[in-house]
Amino acid sequence: MKAAAARFAAQWQALAPEGPVGLAVSGGADSLALMLLMQEVAPRNFRVATVDHGLRPESAGEAAMVGAHCARLGIAHQTLKVSLTKGAAIQERARAARYGALGGWCEREGLAALVTAHHADDQAETMVMRLNRGAGLRGLAAMRAVAPVPGVGGHRSIRLPLIRPLLSWRRAELAGLVQAAGLVAVDDPSNRDPRHERVRIRDAMTSAALFDCNGMAASAAHLADADAALEWMADRLWAEVAAETDAGQAIELACPVDLPTALCLRLLERVLARFGAPPPRGAELARWRTAMAAGGVATLGGVKGDARRGIWRFTRAPAHRR
Repeated sequence: MKAAAARFAAQWQALAPEGPVGLAVSGGADSLALMLLMQEVAPRNFRVATVDHGLRPESAGEAAMVGAHCARLGIAHQTLKVSLTKGAAIQERARAARYGALGGWCEREGLAALVTAHHADDQAETMVMRLNRGAGLRGLAAMRAVAPVPGVGGHRSIRLPLIRPLLSWRRAELAGLVQAAGLVAVDDPSNRDPRHERVRIRDAMTSAALFDCNGMAASAAHLADADAALEWMADRLWAEVAAETDAGQAIELACPVDLPTALCLRLLERVLARFGAPPPRGAELARWRTAMAAGGVATLGGVKGDARRGIWRFTRAPAHRR
């Protein structure tokens, strides 16, 4: 544990916010290892929460088991119960409910960030899933070491950071730490259910020696750097080519004709955000950009774009007549 703690300490120091943080600990080996490492590195600067989805009879006992581990280690623990019904898209709904509950807990407790135990194997699996869907640069960058807590609303929670300090660690390494500490991890059978896409991807990746999870996680980090570079450039380009007109009721873009598509799409994202439109799907945004580049008129997310006069002009689309 000493060498592992030293390795983790350097990684945590690079990411740690000011103030105490909240750890999401399900009782699986990954999250128990995170708790053990945090106990070594920052023993008085975190609290633990376990989400009980109520989808399996064992879930309440598993949350209680995490609470017992925390009690022995002197760590503050809370179980967060959410109500879900079985049915379609259960993993997606459970994920949304879990982050909602954890984000609310962090806000109530005055915590500076939510910390999860996503690791290199998770990162590689996410990357392959997104490759299968034809994701672009932002999607292939997969999980970031620091990102907003997904789907959490509210005045303060929407800015709550999600920190993933274990993205360079392998699943087997974390399981070894838990075993060495004498803890028994939760075995969730849904992690072996082939009806779930991630399980099928994991089975395929572990059944062949062709996949290098560390290499794929490193590639995801490089892609995240490239994505950040595009965002940096798009911010500066926006300041040069965007202008608000008609008392802020319209936005005009003087886009260079040879502007790369990737930068153009990011400018269009900023247009939609200025009008309060929801984030678009990539294919929808690409179609909007194609219509504008052709000098046409097109609407997306309630925003009308008109490129017939050369300058791209955006206004709120008129309401549909009944």
